[in-house]
Amino acid sequence: MKTSKAKIVSKPKSARDRILLTASDLFYREGIRATGVDRLIAESGVTKTTFYRHFPSKNSLVVEFLESRHQELIRSFESALENNGGTVNAIFPIVEEWFHSKRFRGCAFINSLGELGTVLPEVVRITQAHKRKMADIIEKLLPPSEQSKQNAMAIMLAIDGAIIQTQYDGTPDNALNLLKRIVKSLS
Repeated sequence: MKTSKAKIVSKPKSARDRILLTASDLFYREGIRATGVDRLIAESGVTKTTFYRHFPSKNSLVVEFLESRHQELIRSFESALENNGGTVNAIFPIVEEWFHSKRFRGCAFINSLGELGTVLPEVVRITQAHKRKMADIIEKLLPPSEQSKQNAMAIMLAIDGAIIQTQYDGTPDNALNLLKRIVKSLS
């Protein structure tokens, strides 16, 4: 007797979600300024009217992209830390996997800040909030001390430095080794 497998049909994403998903991919992969509204409209499969109904300007989409990315990254970072032992050493496999990913193109927040920080103040605000939250999470991994907040901020700075070094020289292992030295000296 043959058994039939039911085909799982996923509900199509809303137009807003498709626009945001398309923007997230293109902004991260190719840059915000390099990605025009017409391309976002075409690749998300919406009309111009629909696009502007959800996002009155490209800047509003950039802000939504960064806020959404912040929430997504915080959730995945906390989960990955827990899955890797919940100590400061859990940072290393997470960063290593990301740096070796074919999709790695640095930090979306640092990249956005470099592109738009002087013309779109919301990018600065969101980036600051993201980096502060990441440092808060790292601080919880450190032994409590009077220096734990400053050490967490220094580790976050070292992670950002490793991200940038990996972007410009393409050698993630070197950046990871230096990051490990810094983190171990602070924890």
